[in-house]
Amino acid sequence: MLNEPSLCTRREDGRNLPVLVWRAERPLLSASSAALGGGLGVRSWVINATVPMSYDRDDPIEHLAELAAGFGLDSSGVGLLTGVDVAEVVARTDTGVRVWATVGLGVPIWAAAPPECAPAVPASAVPASAVPAPAVPGADGHPVGTVNIVVYVPARLGPAALINAVATATEAKAQAIAELGVPGTGTPTDAVAVCCPTEGPEAPYGGPRSTWGAPLARAVHRAVLAGGARPVRPWSQRSAG
Repeated sequence: MLNEPSLCTRREDGRNLPVLVWRAERPLLSASSAALGGGLGVRSWVINATVPMSYDRDDPIEHLAELAAGFGLDSSGVGLLTGVDVAEVVARTDTGVRVWATVGLGVPIWAAAPPECAPAVPASAVPASAVPAPAVPGADGHPVGTVNIVVYVPARLGPAALINAVATATEAKAQAIAELGVPGTGTPTDAVAVCCPTEGPEAPYGGPRSTWGAPLARAVHRAVLAGGARPVRPWSQRSAG
């Protein structure tokens, strides 16, 4: 089982920054798009770390590994970064599926856009209900919002079902964003991690009408909808008062 996350802090550049740390009771199967620990594999922990808007490191994998080591996480795990204050995490449960989401929608994008389009939607195009969201500078230097989603499914999923579950979580996220009236399908730096037990009969499907994909979709949808509907400021703005 993936335990409820602990809200921790680390000292960095003279500031105390928040980090969510999930520890698994035993190693779990994971499918993730995260920079650290992405892909398919066995993972024992997840971290979601807040970084300031001025974040400019070009080695996020090494940075996340350093953070994990600082919390005594010495096995394989998944590491995520966000400009959102991770203390504002939204958790939802449906039929045993547990979802945690940190939601930043300040600069949404459409997944399929012509190559000549600008990489980000102007802030003026985002409705007030979507709120200016936390952001992390992307590789192109533009500030971008981030939606990080962590999922625990209490049954073993087959490899294809795990990948399908990541797609299902992404579809549910996009549905919530559409219902919020935000002009986009997500942000350039969104990440998903789906974890499940390593033992037991393999569920073959993870789509939105499957046994585990359906509650996963509902929980992700509710978490992103709730997180995106409330006013949020980047952690660095909040910490400055």
